[in-house]
Amino acid sequence: MEQKHPYVIKEQAGTKYYCACGKSQNIPYCDGAHKGSNFHPWKVEISEEKTVAICSCGRSAKLPFCDGAHKSLE
Repeated sequence: MEQKHPYVIKEQAGTKYYCACGKSQNIPYCDGAHKGSNFHPWKVEISEEKTVAICSCGRSAKLPFCDGAHKSLE
């Protein structure tokens, strides 16, 4: 899951489930690969169409959203 840039996605309004375990085959979305672990997906309500930056390094203080923490990895 760890990489040095976020997943930037234009999302439609609705409920989104973003992967928290890093095992999904559909990153950044949850595909249920966490089953049997202590991980649960990040549930996010998107109220209107917008572009979001989803953290991929796992170090953001605003998970599941990127806060630029990946810059310390460079």
